[in-house]
Formats: sequence, structure tokens, C-alpha cells
Amino acid sequence: MDDCIFCKILNGEIPAKFIHSDGDTAAFYDVNPQAPTHILIIPKEHIASSAEVDSQNSDVWNKILGRAVQIAHELNLDKDGYRMVINTGEQGGQTVPHLHLHLLAGRNLGWPPG
Repeated sequence: MDDCIFCKILNGEIPAKFIHSDGDTAAFYDVNPQAPTHILIIPKEHIASSAEVDSQNSDVWNKILGRAVQIAHELNLDKDGYRMVINTGEQGGQTVPHLHLHLLAGRNLGWPPG
């Protein structure tokens, strides 16, 4: 998608500090971190939000959730704990219209979150 910031990052038009990239997913550090560790995991296929996941592309959940858990393990985030967040829609806190998972760690992530 031409105006999607995450698609532009994937295409190299906007720089990002990548921690992972494969044929299906990419992960990079958030430029406005909300925790000491704040990584975004996205599908390379443009899917605007979780509301657009259907039977044709539902494997995206295994891809992004699995990648998040793998990254958390590789960075030893599982030792103290971490949070995974997926916001959907404007009132749900989604600011970029490309499905993405926030992996947050490194501080006490209290409840309720917002």
C-alpha cells in the first residue's frame, strides 16, 4: 500500500532498526518506545487491522504471535515477563493502518494498561 508507513519501512523508503525479517514477517524497534524494549512485529502482507483477518489469511496469527514469542525468548524477555498488544481501530488505539503486534518489556507493565 502506497501510503502505509510500515509498507514504506518494508520497502526501505523509511529507515528502521530491524531485529528480524523473513519471507512472512518483519520485526523492528518502535521509534516512540513505551517501554525499555518495544518491538513491532508485522506481517509483510498488508493487512490493515485484525478486523481484516479472515479464513483466507488467518495463518497471519501464527506467524506474528510465534515470531513475537521467539524474539522474546531470544532477548531473554521471558525471564521477567513481557506484554503483547494488538490494537484494532482508532478507539482501540491503532495509529498505523497495518496489522502489528507490540512486544513490550523491561518495566512493570501494570493493569489496566491505558
